[in-house]
Amino acid sequence: MQDRQPTSSRRRFFAGAATVGAAAASVAVLPRMVASGQSVAEQAPRPAPERGGGYHESEHVRHYYKTTRI
Repeated sequence: MQDRQPTSSRRRFFAGAATVGAAAASVAVLPRMVASGQSVAEQAPRPAPERGGGYHESEHVRHYYKTTRI
């Protein structure tokens, strides 16, 4: 009789695939995070409104409005 040990090749495959996927996702997102952090630092903060409110149309708001158009 032969001593057969269970192989975990399927487990190793999925673990490797998950690791590669996570690494690819972090590499894809990292340049955007660095670039967006620099653009925020370059903008001067807006002064606080005197009578409350404070709504202003920013790039984020414009992007939201663009996504809601039908």
